[in-house]
Amino acid sequence: MYSKHHAAASLVVAAALAYLLPPVTLGGDPIPDAAVVASGTAVGVFIDLDHFLIARFKTGTWDAARFCLANPRATVADQGEIFEPGDVGVLSRLLSHVVIAGIVVPALTLVSIPLAIVTGAVLYAHLLADLVWDIYLLEDHANAAVSIDDLVQTLR
Repeated sequence: MYSKHHAAASLVVAAALAYLLPPVTLGGDPIPDAAVVASGTAVGVFIDLDHFLIARFKTGTWDAARFCLANPRATVADQGEIFEPGDVGVLSRLLSHVVIAGIVVPALTLVSIPLAIVTGAVLYAHLLADLVWDIYLLEDHANAAVSIDDLVQTLR
């Protein structure tokens, strides 16, 4: 799923929760709902920066990050060109997202429970959207794979 889709879903989730939950406060100071929504939207998009770390770990190079720095337009307009097949992997990406959410959300409860709820819900929506998208694309991955090893590389 692309950043623009995650941004839209995150915006809706964060806005709904900013409206429904008690005000978010940090250190006793109220945070404007617009800032909470912006923060939630950013979290829902920027969690995908882990893809660059996964690709670095799997390939041994920073080629994807270098490509984005040389072609910043691709980060928004042509995200399908950033990573080679297997650079990130479906399961590695999902695992990384679960680990990040499992650390960030409990840590935020120490600062602000409403903010932790917004962040947790946004990350849940992100992960759910990724799962739905990956299930939708599974047959395409299988058809595009030239071998079982190729498919495993794409999924792992």
